Amino acid sequence: MEEYFSKIIQAIGEDVNREGLRDTPKRAAKAFKFLNNGYEKNLDDVLNGAIFQADTEDMVIVKDIELYSLCEHHLLPFIGKCHIGYLPQGKVLGLSKLARIVDMYARRLQIQEQLTRQIADAVETAIDARGVAVVIEAKHLCMMMRGVEKQNSVMTTSVMSGIFRQEISTRSEFLNLINRK
Repeated sequence: MEEYFSKIIQAIGEDVNREGLRDTPKRAAKAFKFLNNGYEKNLDDVLNGAIFQADTEDMVIVKDIELYSLCEHHLLPFIGKCHIGYLPQGKVLGLSKLARIVDMYARRLQIQEQLTRQIADAVETAIDARGVAVVIEAKHLCMMMRGVEKQNSVMTTSVMSGIFRQEISTRSEFLNLINRK
């Protein structure tokens, strides 16, 4: 990977031997590997057995989970927050596992629409919830730094399954709770 970064730097007209760039291919390769470490993870390992029996059937929400991903079209970051809600059916997830699920999928080359679906499907697979809701709000540097250069645009995606899709009152409760300050 270092060799490819070196070629990219040369292709834009820079000298990879100048002082500030000498170690850049190595650093860039290390950073790119870290930014895409979600490919090295799977749901079972991320959950690590942190699924617990619970008699609650009330909504569980974790909001404002920060996320960092790379747009698969331009390899530029998109940065935002993810809100996850679910209605348990005898099982709940350890709190940190929701953030770890977000990270596992965000740390892959992505589009936001797909990322939202992957997170929802993972939660549903893990605990067979009565319903799962995921909303992601993100700013895309591919839209901010190039192309149309719109600095204040935010993309919002949502996936609703089960009771969140079937019952407008449940969906509304989730959306109202994630929009509280």
